[in-house]
Amino acid sequence: MARVVSALKTLRNHWKKTTVGACLFSWGGSWLYGKHRDNLLRRAACQEAQAFGNQPIPSSMPVKKATVFLNPAACKGKARTLFEKNAAPILHLSGLDVTVVKTDYEGQAKKLLELMENTDLIIIAGGDGTVQEAAFSKIPIGFIPLGKTSTLSHTLYPESMNQVQHIINATLAILKGETVPLDVLQIKGEKEQPVFAMTGLRWGSYRDAAVKVSKYWYLGPLKTKAAHFFSTFKEWPQKHQAALTYLGPTERPPEEPEEERSRPPLHVRLYRRLALYWSSPPKEIPQEVTQDNWEELKISTIELSIATQNRQLDLTRTEDFMNICIEADTVSKGQFVNRGSQKMSDPQMCPEGSQCIQASKCILQLPEGTEGAFSIDNEEYEVMPVEVKLLPRKLHFFCDPRRREQMLHAAVQ
Repeated sequence: MARVVSALKTLRNHWKKTTVGACLFSWGGSWLYGKHRDNLLRRAACQEAQAFGNQPIPSSMPVKKATVFLNPAACKGKARTLFEKNAAPILHLSGLDVTVVKTDYEGQAKKLLELMENTDLIIIAGGDGTVQEAAFSKIPIGFIPLGKTSTLSHTLYPESMNQVQHIINATLAILKGETVPLDVLQIKGEKEQPVFAMTGLRWGSYRDAAVKVSKYWYLGPLKTKAAHFFSTFKEWPQKHQAALTYLGPTERPPEEPEEERSRPPLHVRLYRRLALYWSSPPKEIPQEVTQDNWEELKISTIELSIATQNRQLDLTRTEDFMNICIEADTVSKGQFVNRGSQKMSDPQMCPEGSQCIQASKCILQLPEGTEGAFSIDNEEYEVMPVEVKLLPRKLHFFCDPRRREQMLHAAVQ
């Protein structure tokens, strides 16, 4: 008893050291528990992957080949470690023949995809910038979110605050084989090669403020509001003027059947082509788009966004279109600060009072001398007049079966 009393007196006399020690002990316990929990998640995922690897395959069927495009620079250089610890063991245990290609510069993955033929599936391991280069793929794509911004992962996989769990969910979804079709935006300047986007394009004051948030890191949770608040010291109200010409939505054609893996003999292919030629009615020549089909607007906005529907995917929709949001330029400074914080979590949010347009194609003309930058899938590009065209269902991405079921259930409701 005397020892307990003596220990309590010592702790009371050195309360500062006691407080610091208690905090360190609590943090250390939490860190160890997190490591243990992550190891349990990895072990369970490896056991699930092993079940895929143990499935027998016919001797005549070759092992499926997967090519991984890994961006080591993603997540501030931590992408390689995240991939090797959380995703690579699952892929290898599943029985796939995995080849990892580390991308060294922007655009490398796109060039390699154009030349690649001998692979059954492509896996993009990185962030939004890496996904942007997959627009030429004709085979299913898996996406392992390793970057600081991985917008597409919210569509494909269940929400998770645990990064290890999120990476594991994405990797297992590739093995389960469920896919969803996603739209792509083709964005073409007057001279530049086209850029492809899975999420969309942003131009305006909220975008400009968002890229400066990291400069105010020392303000902690107030850094977002600070970046938007200091942005209001510029000329106010901030207006971005342009001319927008657009075409309305197009009717969605029926889903095309998947191509057969094994090629039939020559005489079978000839018979099928002749039968199709004689049995099918003559195809209607598509009507040329005339000038009368275009709508034109003169716009003045605080921010313009052009987005695909990939974030809120509807698998049963009957029309193809992209969403154009023209936000009013009459917001107060207080509204700008508050709304800017909301847009950090949902950049494609179209606030009340905005003009919303559904279009399949649009042309954005800017006044001469316009300065600034676009954000295209969170990557910065010089502002210029552009033509944006929707490429519906251009790519098929592997998706968690639970998310696919949620999409279908939401569409029925």
